[in-house]
Formats: sequence, structure tokens, C-alpha cells
Amino acid sequence: MILRHEFLPVDNNRLSHLCGSMDGHLRDMETVLGVSISRRNEFFRVEGPKVSAERAMALLQALYARADAPIPHEEFQLSLMDTERGRPPKADGRDTGPALRTRRADLIGRTDNQRLYLNNIQQHDITFGIGPAGTGKTFLAVACAVDALERSAVQRIILSRPAVEAGERLGFLPGDLSQKVDPYLRPLYDALYDLMGFDKVGRAFEKGQIEIAPLAFMRGRTLNHAFVILDEAQNTTREQMKMFLTRLGFGSRCVVTGDVSQIDLPRGVDSGLIDAERVLRRVRGVATTRFTSADVVRHPLVARIVEAYDIASSDRN
Repeated sequence: MILRHEFLPVDNNRLSHLCGSMDGHLRDMETVLGVSISRRNEFFRVEGPKVSAERAMALLQALYARADAPIPHEEFQLSLMDTERGRPPKADGRDTGPALRTRRADLIGRTDNQRLYLNNIQQHDITFGIGPAGTGKTFLAVACAVDALERSAVQRIILSRPAVEAGERLGFLPGDLSQKVDPYLRPLYDALYDLMGFDKVGRAFEKGQIEIAPLAFMRGRTLNHAFVILDEAQNTTREQMKMFLTRLGFGSRCVVTGDVSQIDLPRGVDSGLIDAERVLRRVRGVATTRFTSADVVRHPLVARIVEAYDIASSDRN
């Protein structure tokens, strides 16, 4: 099928932003959508299978509508991924959903599950986010924590994660307690720096507004007026998960994230995350959001890798 379109009124700046540097946006669209795109000035021609050609043309028109300024690469890639999955592109590039008060003013849920996840976090005291890598489980949890701290809804953010290596034995790590657990919490630090800025995060640590709490040292504590995040929860045992969830105090909120396809526990040890999802399914005040490869917001290839591994896992079973 061949589709043609003339972009009027002619705006060379918009056309340049639409096509990207060296027509990079057009080449990416051809690769991902399986079409051929050619243009001469404001005249565009899209050739390919009917559905793909229609999606490509709809994306071109949506991008042109918001091409008054250069289109950020991340925004373009997300729009391209949505188009590949059959989601209609948006002329303003934005989705409706809860907006969070962080350094990134544009931070909102990109997919239906991400928006559901944000709503669950805001409306429930304990929220589980379960799904593959790249779906925003950890980043959005940290964003909600920063938002709550900025609004003074909580007094501190507490970050925790089981100290389990991903298939490697790193041996004993040097330094004090904080330095020993830092490598395991690096993804959480990265999110904090992105959302608050390096200097502000440093000051928050000095004031005790952000705390690192290794899972092994949580027993006996009561966490009041805090936003607590447990990352990589698939690597907790049943006992550790029960211990962690019962630390919650007054005015606190808890988010537990994990990917049950990446369990690094010793063989024969059941994951506390899988057990908690089953046991707490009908408990009031607890919500669970399940992510899929369709929610991956990293490089487009990541979603296809996740899907390939899911298919391979299903075939083995």
C-alpha cells in the first residue's frame, strides 16, 4: 500500500524536527514499522503493508503537530514503540494520568499499567509492582517517594533491597554498612539523582530525609511517616518478606518491586514476592500491578528481548 501526504502550511523547521538529524527519525520508523518512507520537501510517501503504512503515516502527522521544537530522542522512541504496538499516537506526546512533583516536570505514566501503578501507589498503603526489566517499576516508585517528600506527606524516604548477587559471588565488600550496600542500591540512587539532583540528594542524606536500610537489619523497627521502597523483592525469602511488610507504621506508604523471572535465590528457596502476591491478593489496602513487555520504556529492542525470553520460557514449560 502507498500513502502520500503533503504537510501544510509548509514549515521547514517543523519538517527538519520531524525527520531528525540526517533523516534519522524516518530511518528508525522504516526499521521498526517495516515500511519505506521517502520525501521531497513537504511531500511524503509511505509504502508498505496496509496496517504498517497507516500507522507510519499517523505517526508522521502526530510528530509534525508537535515539531515546533526539536523532538527529544526519548520522546520519539516512546512514540515509535507505541505505534509499533498499535497505540494511536498523540499530537501533544503526553498521556493523561497522575503528575508527580519532581525535578522532571514531564514525569507521568507512559502506559496504561504505569498509570494504574501510580494510582495504586497514591491510593493504597502497600503496592506491589511486578514485571520485567525496563517497565519503570523502580523509577516510578522513587518518583512517588520524592513527590511525597516534596509535599511533606512523609518525613523521610527509606530504601531497601536484599543483598543478593545476580549469579556472581562478589565476596566481602570494603567499607562501612552504607558503603557495603551501595552497589546493590545503585539503581535507586540513579533514580534519586535524576529526580532530585545530586546536591539535593546529598543534603537529604545529611538531614536523614533519605535512609538506606538493609533488609537484614530491618527486624524490630517500626517505620512511621515514611515512604518505604523494597527493590528486587523477588530475591527475598518468605520470612524476609513477612518481616519487611510488618515494619509499616503510621502515616507510611510502602512499594515493593520485583521481577519474578530474575530470581537469584538458591535452588529450592521460595521467593517471598511470589508468596506475598498470592497470600495478600484479597487483603484490603494492598494493590498489585502486573507489568508486561508492552510496558517496557527502554530501548525498543529491550521489549523484543523480554518477549523472546518469555516465549522461550513458555516453550520449556
